[in-house]
Amino acid sequence: MAGPLLQACGLGAALRSRAALRPLGLLAPPSRGVAGPGPGSGSGEEALEENPFYEKYRHKIRELRRSSPDVFESRMEKRNEAKKQPVGYSSQGEFIRCMEEKAEGLGTKTSKGGFTKDKTLDSILNVEMVKEKSAEEIKQIWNQYFSAKDTVYAVIPAEKFDLIWKRAQKCPSFLYALPRKEGYEFFVGQWSGTELHFTSLINIQTQGETAPSQLVLYHYPELQKEKGIVLMTAEMDSKFLVVHEAQCLANQVQLFYATDRSETYELVETFNHRSSEFKYMSVIAELEQSGLGRELRPGQVSDKS
Repeated sequence: MAGPLLQACGLGAALRSRAALRPLGLLAPPSRGVAGPGPGSGSGEEALEENPFYEKYRHKIRELRRSSPDVFESRMEKRNEAKKQPVGYSSQGEFIRCMEEKAEGLGTKTSKGGFTKDKTLDSILNVEMVKEKSAEEIKQIWNQYFSAKDTVYAVIPAEKFDLIWKRAQKCPSFLYALPRKEGYEFFVGQWSGTELHFTSLINIQTQGETAPSQLVLYHYPELQKEKGIVLMTAEMDSKFLVVHEAQCLANQVQLFYATDRSETYELVETFNHRSSEFKYMSVIAELEQSGLGRELRPGQVSDKS
């Protein structure tokens, strides 16, 4: 099991890596000293191809360029402007606006990428029937049901979810770092009700508020008061994430939103309310200190090519 909370089988254009690191959602390990694109680097799709994750998103990027060339060029211009931002800092006011628009759309648009729209607890189990059982019995039923499925799931203590939920109301979005063999790929988590939607940063940079979710965590508080537990499960786009990567992102929700360490949660507050002070390198520092995603870190063996 990966951590006490989760059991599993398993900003816009202004956010940028340091001058010595590649752009568009990837932060290479500081120890590697990778030299990034300089002032003479290419622009448009040619520059995007430098990103190790380009192949995963090439079709969508080229489709945007074909269907909306003005939008594509505008975003590439913003990407180049972002390189001039101070090292290690983020000034993502535009990104926050973009995510707010995306959050509004989450409640009205038809779900994309195979995700279930308005996924209810009743669609998974008989709520009235389980109300007759104890919290421990419900936990066993939930874990047993999902243990045979290729997904992320959890039974969250009520007080833990209460803390996460209160903080999510004040700080509905955050930037998460997913370790890769090539470096770190950034994902943005945006709360929409009790759903937490994750989208890769490169997706947001190229598609804006229309960027589709790649991972959705569904939280069910129906049994919170009576049984003292909140049930959670997830859906993900398997073209971009595998279970242990989704697990790492899900575990980071506990790391940043349920922490008792004020310095850790302060990163979430800073991202949402004092964006000019936000240091995304601090996210990686917290992740490495916690030990989460160790098996995904650069230099470690990964089964995802």
